Amino acid sequence: IASFIQHKLNTTALAHLSCVSSSRDEVSALIDDLQARGIENVLALRGDIPQDTPFPNAGYYKNASSLVEEIKARGGFCIGAACYPEGHVESANKEEDMKHLKAKVDSGVDFLVTQMFFDNNVLYSFLYNALRTGIDVPISAGVMPVTNSRQIERICEMAGTSLTPKFKTIVDKFGDNPDALKQAGIAYATDQIVDLIANGVRGIHIYTMNKPDIALKIISNLSYILDVNG
Repeated sequence: IASFIQHKLNTTALAHLSCVSSSRDEVSALIDDLQARGIENVLALRGDIPQDTPFPNAGYYKNASSLVEEIKARGGFCIGAACYPEGHVESANKEEDMKHLKAKVDSGVDFLVTQMFFDNNVLYSFLYNALRTGIDVPISAGVMPVTNSRQIERICEMAGTSLTPKFKTIVDKFGDNPDALKQAGIAYATDQIVDLIANGVRGIHIYTMNKPDIALKIISNLSYILDVNG
């Protein structure tokens, strides 16, 4: 897919590469393939551990940091990784999570993309603490427009993302009406992004869940703001 996007659509591609379910040999072969196809941008992720599966297995990567090290050693890649404004669900606390993030960045990360969040103040606090910890790579804010109430409950539980009272009210009011919830979700995400841009956040990543029309609508809503922001 990344090769098609880059070579057929003439659009710079970012390949997602997770390692939780693939051996080191399998991942190495994938990296070889990316290099052969001229893909230079990779988002390196551990991925969600499958239920009832021992982890890590022998011959597998333990975490995203070890995957980043492998990709960095190859050379020629711009490497992205994930970060968690509210802390990773497997971390004891935010301080521990920030230490893990610093180690991951030091292993060769060039930029970060945050997990979704619904309270911008959570992100601002995270960005401050990241800088204080010595993390100075670009960080893009991950925004998810909610269009499915059941889906968001499951995703938030897995990711450890909290919902704001305002957002809960929207879901409670429009959750049974898919069209209304989609419109409200796009409006909420648009408001989030306006505030992020106004406060100097340069990178925005929209989690569309394979619904490109949502991203197009948000971009349309922000057309003049994006022009002003350059």
